[in-house]
Amino acid sequence: MSTEPITVSIRREVDPSRISEATVWVQTGVNLANKYPGFLGSGWVRAGEDSTVWHMLYRFATEDTLEAWERSSERTWWLSMGEGFVRSERSRRRTGIEGWFDEPPTGSTPTTDASAASATAVPAAPPRWKQAVTIWLGFFPVNLAFTYLMTPVPGWGELPLWLRVLLTTAVLTPVMAYWVLPLVTRALRRWLTPGR
Repeated sequence: MSTEPITVSIRREVDPSRISEATVWVQTGVNLANKYPGFLGSGWVRAGEDSTVWHMLYRFATEDTLEAWERSSERTWWLSMGEGFVRSERSRRRTGIEGWFDEPPTGSTPTTDASAASATAVPAAPPRWKQAVTIWLGFFPVNLAFTYLMTPVPGWGELPLWLRVLLTTAVLTPVMAYWVLPLVTRALRRWLTPGR
């Protein structure tokens, strides 16, 4: 389970004849989530004054606290109240670097308009070359430090190359995933944002 804060972004299409109900419904969901441990905040905007597309975000401190909210009876009740006027829903989870890749979709309400669902705008990921540079900026110093630390260890140099690579990657992969890459992506957030 991830211990990093998780942001869920949601795109909902709302029945234009029921905007007032939808507004109250969304605020009710925010108020319910606000009572759950780990809730860090939320927000929602409409794409335009006459738009039926609403974009919403909410954030929890950890995957465990997010799942407690998502599995709660309060959220199940709240989602059922929106079934009459929410036409489609798409959601995405974002944490650190893994948010650039294919995030697993979370629970969504059935789509009644297939063309609207297929036209869902998904936030653009950073270009692959920026992803590669970011990973390299984290991996190079960590790998270099590990190599220097292991060189004086008796017998390390006599191990077969494949075993040294296996041990190195087994140690450094969790270090990269849990500590180094989150630090690097936070430091480079502005540069990684598409369009910069």
